[in-house]
Amino acid sequence: MRDTTLAESFRWDSWAAPKGPDGKIDHHRAQTGEDLLEFVNLRLFPYLQRFKAQAASPNTLEYKIGEIFSEIKNRIQSGYNLREIIDRVDELRFGSQTEKHELSHLYEVKIKNMGNAGRNGGEYYTPRPLIRAIVAVTAPRLGETICDPAVGSAGFLCEAFDYLRTGNPQRTTAQDRVLQERTFYGKEKKSLAYVIAIMNLILHGIEAPNIVHTNTLAENLADVQERDRFDVILANPPFGGKERQEVQQNFPIRTGETAFLFLQHFIKVLKAGGRAGIVIKNTFLSNTDNASVSLRRKLLEECNLHTVLDCPGGTF
Repeated sequence: MRDTTLAESFRWDSWAAPKGPDGKIDHHRAQTGEDLLEFVNLRLFPYLQRFKAQAASPNTLEYKIGEIFSEIKNRIQSGYNLREIIDRVDELRFGSQTEKHELSHLYEVKIKNMGNAGRNGGEYYTPRPLIRAIVAVTAPRLGETICDPAVGSAGFLCEAFDYLRTGNPQRTTAQDRVLQERTFYGKEKKSLAYVIAIMNLILHGIEAPNIVHTNTLAENLADVQERDRFDVILANPPFGGKERQEVQQNFPIRTGETAFLFLQHFIKVLKAGGRAGIVIKNTFLSNTDNASVSLRRKLLEECNLHTVLDCPGGTF
């Protein structure tokens, strides 16, 4: 967020890292201990949360910052530990594109490490080489809309953004605006993943990500209109989960398997002429349960099923 967006007392160089004449943090002025915790928990977080209500529109960085701070809490219980963390953060530099790229890379490494440690982050992390391969195959183009209805940590959208940005170095200002505001869309059910996705996209350079905190599968497919469809679908939907009966009512093929429900959703929201790159478990083509057989039949009837799945007007 631009520094001028914040009131003076909430700017980094006022509360977190006031500097002395030597350019180093003045620890006589910098808060620490209980004073620091009280400021962060009772003043800073509530102040940032209000940005959501005060923003001009949801398509602003201010609105997204408000959303993030409405979803998270400060988990650091020691004001002295927090002081040490702030001192280390103040050593980081975010001025150049190279530094911003390094920060976004570190953020994704952290998500990956969470998964390797058996923590929540792994649930939302898809290996980057796999994502790159899928994005390359679907080959999104400037002006197309790209959606991940099971966005997780937004790895697919981040990679698609990098693909379009590096592949089109001579973009106009108008094309840049479309790339920022009207190209990437995502939906996520879980609060942690929702926050991770927004932060990941912001760190990659999308200032106001179009990510919605919602259960994609709760949407009734009968209500999908042409304006709700996308040129490219990129996703690694969760599988092995179970959805409630009332959610299953939204789909022509009833099943509790979340991956199969997502597949039906992807087919419905794909535009004519669009493409989809989807990660799906390998047993899908061999399972003999009614839902798997019905879904394969639907794909065979409506699509030319081979190495990829070519849907009417779209490609899987």
